[in-house]
Amino acid sequence: MTTTRLARLLVTAATAALLTPLAPAHADGPSEPPGAEPSAAAPVEVDPTDPDLKLPEGATLAGAKVLDIKSVVEDQSGDERREDTNADVTFALQAEVLFGKDSAKLGPEARARITAIAEEIEKQKATRVRVFGFTDNLGSSAHGDVLSKRRANAVQAVLDQDLNAPDVTFEVRGYGEQYPIADNSTEAGRKKNRRVEVSFPRTAQ
Repeated sequence: MTTTRLARLLVTAATAALLTPLAPAHADGPSEPPGAEPSAAAPVEVDPTDPDLKLPEGATLAGAKVLDIKSVVEDQSGDERREDTNADVTFALQAEVLFGKDSAKLGPEARARITAIAEEIEKQKATRVRVFGFTDNLGSSAHGDVLSKRRANAVQAVLDQDLNAPDVTFEVRGYGEQYPIADNSTEAGRKKNRRVEVSFPRTAQ
């Protein structure tokens, strides 16, 4: 092989490598615990002039479907967040409002906030309540799992006492550092991730 031909091959290979598009980097966004996923996907864009959209003879349109509508309200301090969808109500309370540092003992402010949630559960006539605990990613994963479960248990105990309703069943879980809702690389994000969420079906209008 001549030197000139080898140089041409090298240039061709380098050009092909430069023109080959790189695969997009994969970024994992915040995820949600089981049972919290939306029930409807966003609609796709449709071209109304597309001739392929004509219905075949004798075909009919499917029934209308109501998409999920989510309303999110967060207090000015960021200590409490409420999410309402067509199907569920979710309250998220930051751990610092409920507990001391690295503790599952409820603080003085906790009772009033949990009682307000119990009142909403009664208003919605809900009989199934989920109480999930979460931590940030500091410390060991095992410690976060145990602490988040203990905190969820503490909140559930107050809810059970306030509701005093034997027909209400609870699902209590500690997810530790799983399912973050903010960036764990900053203290502001970690503070949001240290939380207890209480969710229940929306049954009253």
